[in-house]
Amino acid sequence: MGSDSELLAKAEIFFLEHVQPNAEAMDGDPEALRIALNEMCRQELMALRRPAEYGGPGIGEQAFRQFQEMSARYSGALSFLMTQHQSAVGMLAKSDNQELKNDYLPKMANGELLSGIGFSQLRRTGPPITGAIPVEGGYQIDGQAPWITGFGFYHQFLIGATLPDGSAVYGFAPFVESEQIHFSEPMKLAAMEAAQTVSAILNNLFLPYEKVVFIKPEGWANKNDMINIVLQGHFALGCAQAGVDQVRSAFEKKPIEAIRETAGRLQAELDACRIAATAIPADIDAETTPEKLRIRAWAIQLAAKCAHSGVIAWGGAAISTKHPAQRIFREAMVYSVSAQTSDILEASLSRISM
Repeated sequence: MGSDSELLAKAEIFFLEHVQPNAEAMDGDPEALRIALNEMCRQELMALRRPAEYGGPGIGEQAFRQFQEMSARYSGALSFLMTQHQSAVGMLAKSDNQELKNDYLPKMANGELLSGIGFSQLRRTGPPITGAIPVEGGYQIDGQAPWITGFGFYHQFLIGATLPDGSAVYGFAPFVESEQIHFSEPMKLAAMEAAQTVSAILNNLFLPYEKVVFIKPEGWANKNDMINIVLQGHFALGCAQAGVDQVRSAFEKKPIEAIRETAGRLQAELDACRIAATAIPADIDAETTPEKLRIRAWAIQLAAKCAHSGVIAWGGAAISTKHPAQRIFREAMVYSVSAQTSDILEASLSRISM
């Protein structure tokens, strides 16, 4: 597929031609979102972390962060939907289950095999709500998966469940209704509703060894969150850039100097936050967590501030649900709580209440 820079250039053309003109429809209409997702699959932009030996570009970490930001800038709904699959691909690529990798990874770029994820419950404190016990040939999973995005889009999802010793098993389950899995109706959400987020009740779901991606030790999900604190912030930065874009668009319609000056100030702060976020390597140790939390809280605040500025700059027109500034303002709310931990919550509240 070429170098990372060539891949990012291809992705930006895709977002500008196929996503930006339809972003408002895609926010609320699953079929409009499906068209964009299908085109993304056709252009093989859905498995960027797939290693080269399985046909993928094996995109570098910094380039992938840029891609995350780009996707959130042009459509929160598509970004929210496709990142579930990108995460599943990235996790499978790190698995020791060679047969599963050989079977699945070649099919995960063009739409032949698409996957959601369903393991946010492992971040919760207290007794696990999704449990697994070893049985002959695999594991039996029971409980709840409260948040799975992509119902009707994806063929399977990567479920995470806690084992009796506190470790967790991760493996692929079918994303279809059955006696073992019951899905809720798609949730009514303020933004990105078209991505079809559901909850699931699991009853004696059998996960065979062949579908297991890996088993992780107790606390791994929270440790992984510590690593990803800043990485997840790039979605908020993309939303912030979309907000600045709206301020600039408003200035073209209403050449008021305050609007132009606001766009310049916001862009300068956004650029500074992006530089700080990019400087944090993906594998940095936990000793720098306060700095990572500061940057994540800053990105969250910027998403809200820039999106709000877009609404103000456009005035009453932005109250329409068909206006991009309205959509971006609601998307900022989603990025304020996405992949939230108690530490991120505290850092975010501290920053906005200063």
